Amino acid sequence: MFNWLKKSAATIAQRDKVLQQAPSAAHTELSAITSSAFGEPVAGGASVEKQTVLDSITACCENIRLKPPAFKSIQCVVLIASGKGGVGKSTTAANLAMALAAKGVRTGLLDADIYGPSVPTLFGLQGHKVTSPDNKLMLPLRQHRVVLQSIGFLVDPEQASVWRGPMASQALLQLINETVWPDLDVLLIDMPPGTGDIQLTLSQKLPVTGAIVVTTPQDLALADAKKAITMFQQVNIPLLGLVENMSFYVCPSCGAQDDVFGTAGGLHLAERYHVPVLGQLPLQSAIRLQADSGVALDKGDEAMNTLYQTISLALLQRLSGDVPEHTSVEIMITDD
Repeated sequence: MFNWLKKSAATIAQRDKVLQQAPSAAHTELSAITSSAFGEPVAGGASVEKQTVLDSITACCENIRLKPPAFKSIQCVVLIASGKGGVGKSTTAANLAMALAAKGVRTGLLDADIYGPSVPTLFGLQGHKVTSPDNKLMLPLRQHRVVLQSIGFLVDPEQASVWRGPMASQALLQLINETVWPDLDVLLIDMPPGTGDIQLTLSQKLPVTGAIVVTTPQDLALADAKKAITMFQQVNIPLLGLVENMSFYVCPSCGAQDDVFGTAGGLHLAERYHVPVLGQLPLQSAIRLQADSGVALDKGDEAMNTLYQTISLALLQRLSGDVPEHTSVEIMITDD
């Protein structure tokens, strides 16, 4: 049985050391660390490592709960963005939420993609609707220990949301403000692609703790990930880290590795903008199968569960540290 706790404790230490190297060398070692998840577990020390990681999670949650809530009863609000569609942002957001919740972190996930909500599918809740006890406030759904809200729980899944930017932004604000959120340690917000009205509305109207950028190593994805990074910098939202998705493919038969979308693109980007790398995720059918079926992360592929647990622990450690406070800024849009 693969031991995710070994990966969580050891991988983070290895990763931080490796990232001091040049990106190309770092990619080689990071992908080796990640792909080792598909090999044989290291015997011995499992109970000690398990307790170490659980203690770390407990300590992080205690530190987070000592801080003033960012919004209502929510301690931290984290945006998951990409700048470009098709890089696995929604799947990453959902699996990070499940990974956090599985370890006792009070976690919520808000689907901010008004035009293409994914949360109902990712959590196996197609056709489910939120309820309202007073026809004013909405009660969120809960699945796989995660508190969930999405426009997909309010509209017909076959119906397109043909809304202009301001209307979509207003709908999202209502979704946030009119939901009865329970006490949460972390609320992840799955952002729509791009850097338009919805992104600016959230950055100006919501006290955001920080943001994560998801990208692939491919130049096309990196070009838009840069825009997402610079947008967050312009609106003074701290960048908590970068996740490089589809970093490489590992053959399940022979174990050979192929960098399908390029090598170390995300690491180069992180180095350029001084953004921490939370982790690399391989291109694997297990991730797609688990996402499409809507099953819990810990009920799917064990190696995949391990990798998301590692990234979620790195995120918790960032959130429990000193993150610069969010300050609102005025964004002027002109015709020039």
